[in-house]
Amino acid sequence: MGLNEPDFHEVVVQIVRRHCPELGEGSSTTRPSKNGKWLSVTVTFEATSKMQLDSIYMELTAHERVTMSL
Repeated sequence: MGLNEPDFHEVVVQIVRRHCPELGEGSSTTRPSKNGKWLSVTVTFEATSKMQLDSIYMELTAHERVTMSL
């Protein structure tokens, strides 16, 4: 989740794609908060290892525009 800015969705997808190059189009969805300030991005993929998941999580949480990652 991060501020609802025009390219936030693409930032998240690019981070995930670095660790999951086979990520297909349509594998992500977005949902704005009730007041529109925040944007939730859901990316669906099949992980190949715990290390892959940990790497994605670490890069997402380290990014200055990502406020929260689950």
